[in-house]
Amino acid sequence: MTAAFIEALLDASRPVIMELKRQDSAGHDLFGGRSAARLVADYRDVGAPCLSVVTGRWFGGTPELLREVMEATDLPVLQKDFITRRSQLHQARESGASAVLLTAALLPRATLGHLVEFGLRLGLTPFVEVTTEEEISRVPRAEECVVAVNNKDIANRERGAGDLGRSSSLLPAVLSSGTRCPVSAGAIRSPDDAARLVEEGFAGVLIGTGLLRTPSLPAWLDGLDARLDARLATRRGTRPDAGHEPAPPLRRPADPQAPTSGGNGMTSEAPEQWKVVVNDEEQYSIWSADRETPAGWHEAGVRGAKDDCLAHIERVWTDMRPRSLRLRSVPEEGAR
Repeated sequence: MTAAFIEALLDASRPVIMELKRQDSAGHDLFGGRSAARLVADYRDVGAPCLSVVTGRWFGGTPELLREVMEATDLPVLQKDFITRRSQLHQARESGASAVLLTAALLPRATLGHLVEFGLRLGLTPFVEVTTEEEISRVPRAEECVVAVNNKDIANRERGAGDLGRSSSLLPAVLSSGTRCPVSAGAIRSPDDAARLVEEGFAGVLIGTGLLRTPSLPAWLDGLDARLDARLATRRGTRPDAGHEPAPPLRRPADPQAPTSGGNGMTSEAPEQWKVVVNDEEQYSIWSADRETPAGWHEAGVRGAKDDCLAHIERVWTDMRPRSLRLRSVPEEGAR
């Protein structure tokens, strides 16, 4: 299942991840009395390659919404929530999701790396959301991930108009990460916005509010087709109504032969022996056994094959929050 989400988007004639989200960032209803099953059917009828379901409470989401969607479709589905623990990845997989949102801004490098690694082992596609070049540089195994630029800011709960210029400016860094599937997400309001982003080189766009509010979903997507067709015709020097088929998405996939590196700077050609390392925040990682342990980390006393080291981490690292964050959470959790 790991590649199903990515392949569905890359093969789509309409490269739009169509989202189900109960509320916008201001708390305004977006379903308008429609059921999840009805929205899934509407998206299916216009050729959605894959879906996104927001289960986060900011947007009125619940795990039940994901279950309702999964019962109504066999399309690949992305679960969008603030995922910080392996148990949430297990829950997503058991619910039938194909991909999961990982927000780089919320996750330290080691945590992001292990959630990506563990998600891939479960057969999930990591959908890693980024807003800066520094966050992009921390995405491990990017060639197996969707790397998505969020045009809004979680610091203000994604309120405000957003900035599509962020996607344009970060696209070179996203492509350099090695991902096959760069995506622009958020603040995409019109077919022209979406067409421009696809033309620039994004493999797809994720749209929720714009599609849920449009009075005619087919007309919105027909508009996207027409703009993509017109833009390609302009580049070819032909008329957009000259009788050719609608243009396929314009994409610039990363060179599959290019070397890639994980969050610790090592290339994907892994050495035979690894060691488990841990830092003062009690976060675990693995490191090449023949390299010096990085500053701020120390060995945990386990060496061996990569899978053995990862299995050890899975057994001992049950709460992936940094130690300081766990300690701050104790009084709050005890008061519930």
